[in-house]
Amino acid sequence: MSTSPLQLESLYSFEKNRPQARWLIQPMGNGAVKEFTFAEAMAEARRLATHLKSLGLPPKSNIALFSKNTAWWLISDIAIWMAGHISVPLYPTLTAETIGQILDHSESRLIIIGKLDGFAAMEPGIPASLPRILTPLAPNTRGEAWDTIQKASAPMAESPTRPADDLATIIYTSGTTGVPKGVMHSFGTMCASRALVEDLHVTSEDRMLSYLPLSHVFERTIVETGSFCMGFQVFFAESLETFVKDLQRARPTLFVSVPRLWLKFQAGVNEKMPPKKLNRLLSIPIVSGIVKKKILTGLGLDQVRFAGSGSAPIPGPVIDWYRRLGLDLLEGYGMSENFSYSHMTKPGQMKVGTVGTPQRGVEHRIGEGGEILVKSPCNTIGYYKQPELTKELFTPDGFVKTGDQGEIDASGNLRITGRVKELFKTSKGKYVAPAPIENRLLTHPDLEQAMVAGANQGQPFALAVLSLKGKNRLTAGEGRQQLEAELKAHIDDINAKLDSHEQLETLVVVTDEWTAENGLLTPTLKLKRSAIEKKYGGNVETWYRAKTTVIWA
Repeated sequence: MSTSPLQLESLYSFEKNRPQARWLIQPMGNGAVKEFTFAEAMAEARRLATHLKSLGLPPKSNIALFSKNTAWWLISDIAIWMAGHISVPLYPTLTAETIGQILDHSESRLIIIGKLDGFAAMEPGIPASLPRILTPLAPNTRGEAWDTIQKASAPMAESPTRPADDLATIIYTSGTTGVPKGVMHSFGTMCASRALVEDLHVTSEDRMLSYLPLSHVFERTIVETGSFCMGFQVFFAESLETFVKDLQRARPTLFVSVPRLWLKFQAGVNEKMPPKKLNRLLSIPIVSGIVKKKILTGLGLDQVRFAGSGSAPIPGPVIDWYRRLGLDLLEGYGMSENFSYSHMTKPGQMKVGTVGTPQRGVEHRIGEGGEILVKSPCNTIGYYKQPELTKELFTPDGFVKTGDQGEIDASGNLRITGRVKELFKTSKGKYVAPAPIENRLLTHPDLEQAMVAGANQGQPFALAVLSLKGKNRLTAGEGRQQLEAELKAHIDDINAKLDSHEQLETLVVVTDEWTAENGLLTPTLKLKRSAIEKKYGGNVETWYRAKTTVIWA
């Protein structure tokens, strides 16, 4: 593993040796953009660090960081570390109840509030007695203003470092079940992930767009730790509505996303250019190159040399579709408990359907019940204030019990087959793993989200949300009738490849979208299965009695 400098040491080096290099590019609204050089960003971090030191907080206090991704998120994290404290990021879409739980459990002494949507509904979760600092773009609420602090504080003169075994951050899990747990990472476990960007040959010349929540472990790994160690440029997204423009502005050379967004990109292209026409154009040698470049340029991905997908399985046909456009999607696998440093498919060594081989320094094996066990140099030092859960997390020889089920092939590639806790038993006493079936469902271009359920039923069933293309077809003449026939054929084709106990009884097309805002997805866009099942549970018996392959709910 790398013995290169840790985050703070690298930043001090860039501050000294590349002071005028452009680093953070922050949209300010209405087309305005604020750019930070290393010198400018570090100057603001040093002033905030001085202010934090002046507050007289106990050493290694927990400081909450509550904001969407901005330049000041990263600057605040640096300042917290320089002042000798520990950062506790909060997802920018949490409910007031969960915010209150995390702030109470973490015993945070201060909260830094930044850019947020819907803050009025979240604010009741913040104790009235908790001191606040407001970064630029923060909601209009009480607290110490960033600009006031910057003007009143001299830059910290010293350049403090932190030992590798010092606690750096507590990352509260997104909580697909129960109350979030605080995953502790030291500077050492965070910095070991530097090997990821080293192995991808990332340099200071690269560019990334930061839009996946920085409060989530993967963005901390690839964007924060990556840019702190390598010094590449980080562009920030302004909003969901401006996302494609943000991509076109950044022209990233590295771009990582989740399957849902890759599917949305594909659906958008299909809307403008029907698949049959695209396939025909891609088969013409000279025209093919022009079409590929036009599509990728329109998406803002024409400069990408490394594209990744993670968080959930991505359908093989989607990977093939992007590959035809000249973009290889490399799948990765990781979790909060190993700082998202676990497995990745390598350029030129992709095996569709797997998440690749272990990353440098990582060991893996399959444990009892098919559970994937991983020993990573980035393995957590434990759950905050929960020693019993920490003990349950590890095997006696230091492997993390991931909770995922999988298989390892002869080449060392890992295939995820489902979650240990997601398995459900039908009334026939047979277990069903929903994830692989959901993956197959999403190969239909008119489906954007899908969930398979059916505990204690004779056969599983599926819930699905239409893509924009699918919704548009419903309003077009006989679109619904044709779409229903296609979906029925799709289910028949899937069932033909499944064991009898896995075959779907029915596909229920629902009208609501599943989002993090309505509590049906986690902040990283994973299905909250229990919440979805609760929402639709009252209709399940009626759907089964209908004895119909496709039901419009």
